[in-house]
Amino acid sequence: MKFSSRQNPLPTLARSSGRSLLESLSRHPRRVMAGVGALLLGTGVTAFGIAPLAPDASLLPVQQVVEELSISPLTDAGMPLNTGMTLYRSDTIRRDDTPQSLLQRLGVRDSEAQALMRNDAAVRQLFEGRAGKLVTVEANAEQQLLKLSARWLPDDERMFQRLVIERGAQGLQSRIESAELTVTPRLASGVIRSSLFAATDAADLPDAVAVQLAEMFSGDIDFRRDLREGDRFAVVYESLEADGEPMRAGRVLSAEFVNNGHAHQAVWFEEPGLKGAFYGFDGSSSRKSFLASPLEFSRVSSGYGMRFHPISGQQKAHLGVDYAAPTGTPVRTIGDGVVSFAGWQNGYGNIIEIQHKDNQLTKFAHLSRIDVRTGQKVAQGEFIGAVGSTGASTGPHLHFEFRVKGEPLDPLEVARHSENIPVNQAARARFDAVAKLMRQQLDAAATVQQAKAE
Repeated sequence: MKFSSRQNPLPTLARSSGRSLLESLSRHPRRVMAGVGALLLGTGVTAFGIAPLAPDASLLPVQQVVEELSISPLTDAGMPLNTGMTLYRSDTIRRDDTPQSLLQRLGVRDSEAQALMRNDAAVRQLFEGRAGKLVTVEANAEQQLLKLSARWLPDDERMFQRLVIERGAQGLQSRIESAELTVTPRLASGVIRSSLFAATDAADLPDAVAVQLAEMFSGDIDFRRDLREGDRFAVVYESLEADGEPMRAGRVLSAEFVNNGHAHQAVWFEEPGLKGAFYGFDGSSSRKSFLASPLEFSRVSSGYGMRFHPISGQQKAHLGVDYAAPTGTPVRTIGDGVVSFAGWQNGYGNIIEIQHKDNQLTKFAHLSRIDVRTGQKVAQGEFIGAVGSTGASTGPHLHFEFRVKGEPLDPLEVARHSENIPVNQAARARFDAVAKLMRQQLDAAATVQQAKAE
């Protein structure tokens, strides 16, 4: 590169005057300093009127000088390009992604990496199944791939798989690793403005946690009719993570829901050798002998009592509850029992009947699929079939009945007033310790919501 400038003799004159001043100062230091002091005192307020000592630069002769300069390659930020730096980028797998499109989006321009990812069986798993897998790459300044890593969940819910592509002495090599998910507690809270799910979305709660929250308190709160604007909740739940990356939500550990000024609380506790359950902070069980609903969370489309029949068009007693849900939605038993009938039955279509203690019977009708057989024992919450529209049905839904000694009862009222099971006294001290910790975490979650509001 050539660099051009105009040479001005003014700097030479200034350097000459400077050397004369230094020589005088060395020979007569006291005399010079005294003169400088007097000059400053006498001209402090009139310095702006002093004429320049040097000649006018515009009147001086100009000379052009051309000189060769050596300049290192620079980036836009003024840094050398080849500094050995490592660049990190992350993105998620899209449904129509290919190895080339993924690497290009991640800023990698590496033909070797593309070839490996097109032909490697281990890498092929990255593009199979659900989209949304997080991919992280490390590349050098030349956009060459140094390392790629991605994680996803296989069928085993407590393990995850990790794909690693890494550059070594033999070039790029791939491997699949399995590791256990790390469980981390997360806190969240929210306020009801319109609906439960709108509030949980606003609080960034995973859908699985929102469903569990509704399940926990469905026996005490009718989420269709009882919710009030200003109701609030706080929740502590498990986040299952792979190398610090959240993969899915786990179990709710504790929660509090304040509905119309009344607080409902629950904490998860597992007694040794027994199934875990939710309990109140006083040790009374939130688990009742019957669940509030045979579906995890759904809309009641037709309640118990008199109604206009959708097929006959006449007013007729509806001896159960209808739940609107898509075909294939899993149906579960609301309590422990034995399957007394599983098959086809007139207008009910595919139906399952389960006999419980004290001559109590539940019916699940219009099913698209039956997953149990007559005589089979079932436990509360176990899936037994799927929603359908078989028999006398105008669309996909579940018809659910509850009978005692043959007499029909409102299933929602039965669930609400069913028996609670307290914590075992032998495990009470351990329960109290868990409840104390959960109470502190719920208070912390509520504080976060209060800080957001302020």
